[in-house]
Amino acid sequence: MSEADIGLIGLAVMGENLVLNMANHGHAVAVYNRTTSKVDDFINGRAQGKPIIGTHTPEELISKLKSPRRVMIMVQAGGAVDKVIESLVPLLDKGDIIIDGGNTHFPDTVRRTKEMEEKGILYIGTGVSGGEEGALKGPSIMPGGNEKAWPHVKTIFQDIAAKVDDGSPCCDWVGEGGAGHFVKMIHNGIEYGDMQMICEIYQVMKTGLGLSNDEMHEVFKDWNTGLLDSYLIEITRDILGYQEDDGTYTLDEILDTAGQKGTGKWTAVSALDVGQPLTAISEAVFARCLSALKDERVKASKILSGPSNNTFGGDKQAFIKDLEQALYASKIVSYAQGYQLMRAAAAEYDWNLNYGGIALMWRGGCIIRSAFLGKIKEAYDQNPELDSLLLDPFFKDAVENAQAGWRRVAAAAINLGIPMPAITSALAYFDGYRTERLPANLLQAQRDYFGAHTYERLDKPRGEFFHTNWTGRGGTTSSSAYNV
Repeated sequence: MSEADIGLIGLAVMGENLVLNMANHGHAVAVYNRTTSKVDDFINGRAQGKPIIGTHTPEELISKLKSPRRVMIMVQAGGAVDKVIESLVPLLDKGDIIIDGGNTHFPDTVRRTKEMEEKGILYIGTGVSGGEEGALKGPSIMPGGNEKAWPHVKTIFQDIAAKVDDGSPCCDWVGEGGAGHFVKMIHNGIEYGDMQMICEIYQVMKTGLGLSNDEMHEVFKDWNTGLLDSYLIEITRDILGYQEDDGTYTLDEILDTAGQKGTGKWTAVSALDVGQPLTAISEAVFARCLSALKDERVKASKILSGPSNNTFGGDKQAFIKDLEQALYASKIVSYAQGYQLMRAAAAEYDWNLNYGGIALMWRGGCIIRSAFLGKIKEAYDQNPELDSLLLDPFFKDAVENAQAGWRRVAAAAINLGIPMPAITSALAYFDGYRTERLPANLLQAQRDYFGAHTYERLDKPRGEFFHTNWTGRGGTTSSSAYNV
């Protein structure tokens, strides 16, 4: 076999499993890894008997590829990607395609797409979600970049992607420039939010209700058949029930400090850059930061005290139903915020995003996959210009039906001294979003008082700015009006 349909560089967990996925769907793949022993081990191991060609240099890899040459990079985001691209460019012809499938920050993809276009090379930055199992059996794939490349990779990508019930692949073209990696970043941000909210519910169950791991396992097992049916609820169910050989629960032995690789932080920073209130996801990022302060928290726990009673004294079964509603409503808000950020970014970067299509891509293969996403697709199919998911009839009714239990949970957690930063911030956002008149009039008056920053008036047209000499000593000079 002398020619491969696609080449892949980087045989770590994701790269290796994507190669096997491609080969299992009949696509011949040439592979290369900087540590060439990994290539040999792979070819003589998991790749044996499959249409996979091992190579030991970038030159050899390129020589094995059909034209236009398609090369997928699966290496650590950042400088490593640039180095691989630098090694490939002299070996490629105009019209050849480079694909970055790592967790790259979208501004890097914007830059690389432009740089490669100037050299006549087509560039794709694609998000790939689903972890090790998804990469092998069918991930969610979110490609963006130079759209001229899409027809040349569409068949391979859609063949290996996860499929929903009607057979639709969880992969379609996302948009120009860095749109693919941006949407993957939003996916990861929502993933941060979902995971943190589940953890908050777990802590209330464990600390406030005093439930055992077995009891919590049963609750999550039940929830996974209803409103909250999703991959993360499913694995939480399994984690809660997992025991070691001596009968102890593995979960109880895990240190309570969370790691992060940066995509959640990127999502929060991007929200600040375009002025969007991404409160639930941002709180999830900060919760991980707080968890990392383990030594400080241990010291503080011996000095700072909260409520004398942190045990719930009411109807536990009724409160568990409230917890389900609180998690469901908070999840809706988190997704609504994520979609608002995508809309703002699309306007900022001139991307044409298909919001219903993005929900479809997330319905299978990826970490945030859930039945819930079908309703998001329906919402944007019915109204592509929808300002917020909270204004869609289905989600409006869902949140309003859940809010009594949501509020009871938030109040109980506060009274018990149990932190719920993501869930309570989601409720605060909901209350802020539905409030016609917020206290920002006072804030503007304060800004004008100390900095002459001006304000708009209710009795005047928008866009006219005024300044008051609040002290009688400030004069009439005011600062220019602008928003960062």
